[in-house]
Amino acid sequence: MTARSWTSGRALRLAILSAGAVAFLAPYVWMLSTAMKPREEIFSSSLSLIPEHWAIAENFSKAFTRVPMLQLLMNGVIVCTIILVVQVLVALPCAYALAKLRFPGARALVAAIMLGLLVPIHATALPIYVALSGAGALNTYFSLAAPFLISVFGVFLFLQFFRAIPDDLINAARLDGMSEFGIVLRVIVPNAWPAITAFSIFSVVAHWNDLFWPQIVVTETAMAPPPLGLIFFRAAEAGDDYGALMAATVVVTVPLLAAFLFAQRRFIEGITLTGLKG
Repeated sequence: MTARSWTSGRALRLAILSAGAVAFLAPYVWMLSTAMKPREEIFSSSLSLIPEHWAIAENFSKAFTRVPMLQLLMNGVIVCTIILVVQVLVALPCAYALAKLRFPGARALVAAIMLGLLVPIHATALPIYVALSGAGALNTYFSLAAPFLISVFGVFLFLQFFRAIPDDLINAARLDGMSEFGIVLRVIVPNAWPAITAFSIFSVVAHWNDLFWPQIVVTETAMAPPPLGLIFFRAAEAGDDYGALMAATVVVTVPLLAAFLFAQRRFIEGITLTGLKG
């Protein structure tokens, strides 16, 4: 390959990546622009990202006064934390057993996990709702978290990662007298932080943005997670104050953006390593 062709190929890749970045960032940039504009500029015929008159304070003050925004954010943090902690506590030992232990039915369990990835929440929503309603558990944190406490995707992701851990390391720990749970806590977990971080990003993003299930089990604004809170905000705004609505959307999306930027290195490392096989 000549230097010119290598340079041309690199320029083409950069152009494609830049175009993709612009396509993905454009909605967010437009959301930020709308959140800073007064109502008359949003509905004007001119197309401009920079507002002529700034309405940042007005729009963001509405975002925090029309609905209990801080409570909505707190609900999202609590629900995502409950789901993530239980998912990790369940998925880690399950994935370790499937990856490093030999027992009858292991292959069948792996096949069942693969099939479980194909089952959407919509298929199980009705029986879960009926059970929660019968138990009087609607409008609670438990009802928001219950369908997601066991993640087959988490088991599959950790399974792929644990297969890359050398068996010699596990055998050495057993020779030192560690139990299997001790190996998980003292050997596997310290080496699995990239995979745990990657899964945490997937889990938090999915459940922070989830709207389908909260619409089913939550009817009170005080228990709403952020996406459902935006619907309540939309109703309170009578549908025409898009500047305030976009300001509320910015407030809801900023925590996810900050979390991803903070953990992006380990996230990429975890996704890369889960593709390796021992």
